[in-house]
Amino acid sequence: MRLDHANLTAQCISVIAALGLGPADHSLLILPLFHANGIVVGTLSPLLAGGRTTVAGRFRAETFFAQVERVRPTYFSAVPTIYQMLADLPADVRPDTASIRYGVCGAAPASVELLAKVEQRFGFPLVEGYGLSECTCVATVNPFDGPRRAGTVGPAIPGVTVRVVGPDGAELPAGEPGEVLIAGPNVMRGYLNRPEDTRTTLVDGWLRTGDIGRLDADGYLTLVDRAKDLIIRGGENIYPKEIEAVIYQLPQVAEAAVVGRPDPRFGEVPVLFVAPVPGGSIDADEVLAHAASRLAKYKLPAQITILSSLPKNPVGKLDKPTLRGRTAPPAPTAHAPHQ
Repeated sequence: MRLDHANLTAQCISVIAALGLGPADHSLLILPLFHANGIVVGTLSPLLAGGRTTVAGRFRAETFFAQVERVRPTYFSAVPTIYQMLADLPADVRPDTASIRYGVCGAAPASVELLAKVEQRFGFPLVEGYGLSECTCVATVNPFDGPRRAGTVGPAIPGVTVRVVGPDGAELPAGEPGEVLIAGPNVMRGYLNRPEDTRTTLVDGWLRTGDIGRLDADGYLTLVDRAKDLIIRGGENIYPKEIEAVIYQLPQVAEAAVVGRPDPRFGEVPVLFVAPVPGGSIDADEVLAHAASRLAKYKLPAQITILSSLPKNPVGKLDKPTLRGRTAPPAPTAHAPHQ
């Protein structure tokens, strides 16, 4: 994709305003610089605000808080996988986090339970945001100094506009799910040498994200799922994120991912991959019973596979394409409910 200096400048100005960055701020960079979050939120924005950045090097949960206590950052930005690793540190790890104003969580959806666990254990708030490379980095973020609504990714940041539309392109009322559209000076110029993709993605000044979400009456965005991750089982739409949110309610679950598996009868069915917290274990029947008490029958996973950890890409996001390749044949730990 094509991002220019104007995109980056506009994005950083918006991030500075949204996060209240100033000369006293100090970012501890733990994300790779090949990722927009590491560049924009972790590096360029604090420097443009007159603050500073310390490059932490390769992230290790065991040494992270020693770095915090040594360099005294005011914030850092990370992905949910990193926050899960920090939350899973032994109970006797009780670091001094007084310098940290907040942690930023982005790049992938985080469960409400994880956000609460980190905040309660370490004493600093997490502000979850949302964006994609096509809008440089960030489009929405929960306010660091205002109401943070768990389960949402916050309202649009200054200079950015977010809409939710139906299949006909008409704007939907508050609470109705539809495709998320973004407009603002941070939106890319287009895809390099891909004019057709540019035409279908940038429409009438709006970036079509391919994400499904809903806005509340105050403009806070809740992501439902990626449109491409939608599972259609016998004509019924299933959003994996809804199932994952239920599974994350179980304290013994560290990671959960739902993908679609081809099915000769229903076309596609949801299957679940889970990993336990360190030193813990997961019982597939218990997971299924928990899901059955909170989800409609057609949304229940047809297979539950327990792994020691789930595959991730270089940024730390759960790697669903790899998991899709592991959906057949069923693993020995799989349990299939009656259809």
